[in-house]
Amino acid sequence: MRARGAVAFAVALVACLAAGLWLGGHPRDLPGPLRDAFVAEPGGLSAEAAEAIEDNYYRPAGEQELGNASLQGMVRQLRKGNEEDRYSEYFSPEALESFNQQIEGRFSGIGLTVVSVKEGLRVATVFPRSPADEAGIESGDTIVSVEGESIAGKTSAEATKKIKGPEGTQVTIGVRDGKRGKLRELTITRAEVELPNVSGSVRAVRGRKLGYVRMLSFSEAAHAQLAKVVEGVERDGAEGIVLDLRHNPGGLLEEAVLSANVFLPEGEVVVATKSRTQGDSVHKTPGEPITDLPVVVLVDGGTASAAEILAAALADDAGATVVGARTYGKGLFQEEQSLANGGALKLSVGEFFTPKGVNLAQSHGIHPDVKALDDPATPADEAKQRALGVLAAQVG
Repeated sequence: MRARGAVAFAVALVACLAAGLWLGGHPRDLPGPLRDAFVAEPGGLSAEAAEAIEDNYYRPAGEQELGNASLQGMVRQLRKGNEEDRYSEYFSPEALESFNQQIEGRFSGIGLTVVSVKEGLRVATVFPRSPADEAGIESGDTIVSVEGESIAGKTSAEATKKIKGPEGTQVTIGVRDGKRGKLRELTITRAEVELPNVSGSVRAVRGRKLGYVRMLSFSEAAHAQLAKVVEGVERDGAEGIVLDLRHNPGGLLEEAVLSANVFLPEGEVVVATKSRTQGDSVHKTPGEPITDLPVVVLVDGGTASAAEILAAALADDAGATVVGARTYGKGLFQEEQSLANGGALKLSVGEFFTPKGVNLAQSHGIHPDVKALDDPATPADEAKQRALGVLAAQVG
């Protein structure tokens, strides 16, 4: 009885001490043995270090700033120890809002897509009637600075984060003209931009009517937008389709599977996944396709993740010709884990494999059947012309 009472008292004491720390106490105020036990735990040590920084650092450091930095540090260490994982990251509440907007097909910014280059960000697409379009920015231009600071050497995520911001606020960017090389400084007012995610047209090539469909991302409902555009170009007489996935960074895995079903019959394997925590899964097309027209897929180094999944499925299952340049080569998929502060961890939780069992990280991407590159210094889109020419030969 006395032993049980002693244990109960010890548990109560620890609980009270823990409550004191939660309410604002500090490990240094604990008795020696309890302090050692507390700081031996990673969380306790982090709390002690954060308090020491707040109390002693030569400039003010807020609790939220330190908390975000601690979480970012944990994720950076994970990536450092696993070279193939460049994708796990911590989102602060503000960054998570921006990420979710992109998944929903909207964001607050200036209205363009970009590709990371040595000098900064090369403009791939300018959305019609966006702030960037109104400012005269064109595809092929390069953004070299934001608010007077060079973005050379910055990752795409770091650089684009500087450009995006709340609707109605302004951002000043340095833009180098893609044709003449002239540098100009533009101050642009950010706006809410809705992604024109899928667009299409029909054109005559070598006497054949060919559909051209451009897909920018795999945000929510992307497959429905794709289906609508494909139905439209087929209704307008297209005999085949070039599906342009260049500069498409991917998005939702489910959208890739449903997008494949626009072209592939029911029961075709689109992608297989393997995960330590979620087990192994095979994702197949759930229904009948929208079209049976021949397809040529156009890709480049900015084609990644869900876009690579779709391209590989069309190549493996339907024999679609892949034209362009080697794709990004992403072989991991991520899942969002919500946190109590309103932020989230985006963690790599497994690997994915093409219908033929290839992990695209290990294969260093999809290698095109027909190589074609666009020259940004010319007004023509040489890679697009090459893809249309390949398709014309197939339907001729």
